Amino acid sequence: MSGDPESEQATTGVAATRAEQLRTLIRHHDERYHALDDPEIPDAEFDALVIELRELEAEHPELATPDSPSQRVGAPGQVAFAEVRHRVRMFSLDNAFDLDDLTAWSERVLRRLGEESPTPTWACELKFDGLAVSLRYEGGRLVQAATRGDGRVGEDVTANVRTIDAVPERLADGAPAVLEVRGEVYLGLAAFAALNAAQEAAGEKTYVNPRNTAAGSLRQKDAAVTATRDLSFWAYQVGEVVGSPDLASHLDTLEWLGGLGLPVNDRSERFDDFTAVLDHVQAVEAVRHDLDYEIDGVVVKVDDLGLQGELGFTARAPRWAVAYKLPPEERTTTLLDIEVSIGPGGQATPFARLEPVFVGGSTVAAATLHNADQVAAKDVRPGDTVVVRKAGDVIPEVLRPVLSDRPDDRPPWTFPTKCPECGTGLVRGEGEAATFCPNYACPRQVRGRIEHFASRGAMDIEGFGEQRVDLFVTEGLLGDVADVFSLDFDRIAAFEGFGEVSVANLRAAVDEARVQPLGRLLFGLRIQHVGVTVADLVAASFGHFDRLLDATVEELEAVEGLGPIIAVSVHGWLREGRNRDLIDRLRAAGVNLEAAEAVTDDVPQVLDGMAIVVTGTLEGMDRDEARAAIAARGGKSPGSVSKKTRALVAGENAGSKLTKAEELGIPVLDLAAFQRLLATGELPG
Repeated sequence: MSGDPESEQATTGVAATRAEQLRTLIRHHDERYHALDDPEIPDAEFDALVIELRELEAEHPELATPDSPSQRVGAPGQVAFAEVRHRVRMFSLDNAFDLDDLTAWSERVLRRLGEESPTPTWACELKFDGLAVSLRYEGGRLVQAATRGDGRVGEDVTANVRTIDAVPERLADGAPAVLEVRGEVYLGLAAFAALNAAQEAAGEKTYVNPRNTAAGSLRQKDAAVTATRDLSFWAYQVGEVVGSPDLASHLDTLEWLGGLGLPVNDRSERFDDFTAVLDHVQAVEAVRHDLDYEIDGVVVKVDDLGLQGELGFTARAPRWAVAYKLPPEERTTTLLDIEVSIGPGGQATPFARLEPVFVGGSTVAAATLHNADQVAAKDVRPGDTVVVRKAGDVIPEVLRPVLSDRPDDRPPWTFPTKCPECGTGLVRGEGEAATFCPNYACPRQVRGRIEHFASRGAMDIEGFGEQRVDLFVTEGLLGDVADVFSLDFDRIAAFEGFGEVSVANLRAAVDEARVQPLGRLLFGLRIQHVGVTVADLVAASFGHFDRLLDATVEELEAVEGLGPIIAVSVHGWLREGRNRDLIDRLRAAGVNLEAAEAVTDDVPQVLDGMAIVVTGTLEGMDRDEARAAIAARGGKSPGSVSKKTRALVAGENAGSKLTKAEELGIPVLDLAAFQRLLATGELPG
């Protein structure tokens, strides 16, 4: 049944208008990304615009135009260098945004190859977040380097690429007469951090992210500037080759390139079963933050070069390869408002209320803005479209506004002058970045201190969540952490939602907290600069709170791992009258003031100087107890695995630390092996 012609015409008109809007937006963001190296929106948002345009043009073929950005491989850069025409076109890749997309791509490959074709093997390699380049070697010597540009014509960046230590000037013996190597120039995370630290020390503007910094560095007119940026390079493909050996597969090609002296990433793998490919891309997602360079996906290719030839290319991409995109860690959304939270120590921290957005694997509705200076530097304002980043377990952060979406009359946000909780005037010390509410009795500070005291890493009082603490403080049952041990359970029983069982459980949890070891108590008291590890070290060194009360700054500083700043902080806290009174009240309430295991002559220092990392859930021993046991025997328990780590104690759900330890060949201990280590100081043979 045919539709209404007028309705169809109207629909086509709407589609045409939207298509033109999309082309304008894509060209604008193309220029920001490729020409100016200063993108306004994340890659995922740009991808969504291109996908929408392609779908519109597919649905309405009459709207497609030859110059549509949907037909381009990349975008031309700002003309600052001589043009280089690639002898073999540099294609882009089609994307798969989830496992269903990736599976569908593999099924298309199999259908195109046909039933008579051998089942392909699959090559998987990391998708680096940098700048694609082509290096041309003639007679084994580097003669030219060019950016990808639009895939056909790039820019000559030979002088700048020569400054990259990872790019060999000459290849090893056996190099072909002509070799074009495609790869990625990138800036490692450590190098990026060092560069920004240097910029900050010099009072200069810091850079936004490694990818744009790498692109801007490579396109410096002065190669001497590029040389200071510590860029790196990975080779991952070949273009024109004259005189190469007979290679059968993509991974064989990578091995050959590595033998010629080109840097090839060691995380490429071959799989016979596509189910293993699906498992692999999920495994890569789990460890992406353990790498010293940024990736945004996994490239999956048909490994056999003959089958690649059979599959061929579309107008813009090879049919034999696809880029599986990891969940985006940057997205745009609307900044609804900027509010200020008051922490347990009184620090006033601005944060963003956001239109909920799915980013980094979860839905985000709030994000940190750090402090007043950061808000001013980023110049984000309520109502703005903003870029939000969430990477792994890192707290979501607002990076910047999309200025092209901001109306001219939107006023800047100003930091409040009074505490939003108690109305006390906020203060900021000279030269300090943080702003504070100085009212120790501020209700939000009281709630925060009690929530921290009852938290799992501190006194571990089950049933003391944020809502209950808020209720107990509001009803006058709690004024500080010592009040936890004198709660009026008869009054609590009268509150709505508290039955006999829940009150009994709460009473039992409070009683159990009385016997927690000194390290947990010290951490629970929220002394500035005292985290779990420091609290355990102090507890193990002094053994009892009474000895700690009389300690001098010098005695505190003598504890390995403390240093002068922490020692002064602990000493100062112990000298405040209200804190002394608090300890007396805890003592009177029967709270344990003794360490689980003090450092004495009775505990042999069998782990002296050894770094033992603890991760995962240990049956019968929590991580804090494990760290305290290590410290009691003279060892250290840092929070991350490195080449200096002597052993990793791994329980259930060990995660990325276990992967890193296995990669470095570091012994991995279960609980039984760990107990033997504590007793003898000997690692398994």
